[in-house]
Amino acid sequence: MAPNKVRPFTLAVPQQDLDTLRKKLDLATFPEEVSFSDVGKYGAPRSEIKRLAEYWRNGFDWRAQEAEINKLPQFTTTVNVDGFGDLDIHFIHQRSSRPDSIPLLFSHGWPGSFLEVVKILPLLANPENGPSFHVVAPSLPNYGFSDKVKGEGFSISQYAEALHKVMLNLGYDKYATQGGDWGFFTTRSIGAQFPEHCLASHVNMQMIQPSISSTGWFGLYKLLGWFNKQETEGLARFGWYLKEGSGYMAEQSTKPLTIGYSLADSPVGLLAWIYEKLKEWTDDYPWTDDEILTWVSIYQFSKAGPAASVQIYYEARHAKNADARKAMKYVAVPLGISSFPKDLAPLPLSFCKALGPVVFQKRHEEGGHFAAYEKPELLVGDVQAMFAEGGGAYDIAKRLRTSVESSP
Repeated sequence: MAPNKVRPFTLAVPQQDLDTLRKKLDLATFPEEVSFSDVGKYGAPRSEIKRLAEYWRNGFDWRAQEAEINKLPQFTTTVNVDGFGDLDIHFIHQRSSRPDSIPLLFSHGWPGSFLEVVKILPLLANPENGPSFHVVAPSLPNYGFSDKVKGEGFSISQYAEALHKVMLNLGYDKYATQGGDWGFFTTRSIGAQFPEHCLASHVNMQMIQPSISSTGWFGLYKLLGWFNKQETEGLARFGWYLKEGSGYMAEQSTKPLTIGYSLADSPVGLLAWIYEKLKEWTDDYPWTDDEILTWVSIYQFSKAGPAASVQIYYEARHAKNADARKAMKYVAVPLGISSFPKDLAPLPLSFCKALGPVVFQKRHEEGGHFAAYEKPELLVGDVQAMFAEGGGAYDIAKRLRTSVESSP
């Protein structure tokens, strides 16, 4: 590791920010109660948001959560992104006790954060059996405790470049990636841009750019009833998401500044905006109040502010190089796929070969969008199986271990 490139990080939210949050919660105004205030199909239930807001104001102990977060090995490093200059990136770096472990870059999405990785860290870094990993989990730019991007046009390609350069700063010239949500797009873009460095990717989300060929085959399978029960239910889930659950994306990808005022100014608005997704995008995960408020607080206290987190939607949709669509096309990097039934788009795995050379795939019967947090054992088991002896990426694992042994 080169000197001065990587700096230890300790989270310490200023007391002034905590005081401001409490004052805003003191003055919070809630919609008038009506007959459907707690009917989930209309949105975040009024009674739940009001109850959580009260606990956030008078009961939730951020300092205790902060102390737990500070037990994680956190660092920052500066990367230079072409056209945007230097950015400080916050990240977790959990090295395995085994020196011949595989470097693995974990990328989170929205409305997640680096916290998505916490349950899989010990399972990946120091497993009882199977391959082990050196895990790097950055806060994306505009998220968590990484810098805010102040210029236009910072899209998927730039997020990928930033994360790739974090790995280089750590001395990982060759590595594997893992991600879902925006982590799917960033890790796919890393593979497309830096295939000599990113030797394999594992994703827990499936998004495919439609083509004439794939659309034709898809229609034929549906017409002939060739999709099995699990695939049919997955397609129904995707249909529900497009029809009933994607309004946030329309707003964030077209007018991010407009929703940004509410997210930046209103803690209750931010809470409701994120709470809805934590509930709808999981497979009945039993969220505790502390878990929910810690996730939301990462946005509330983020270095860039909560409004910055939605900018990625606009930039990805309007990028001139269509880098988001490219990430849904064929990328010639060995690929592992895990599918969970309550994800947003659990597409038939038979169509995922359009994404790249698939060396591992598995469809689970439980789990949702935040797989690393909801079902850590299942996700880790898949990643290990992919790189274990007899797995589709075993030869790549040997190359990655050699790379680590020879790196500084």
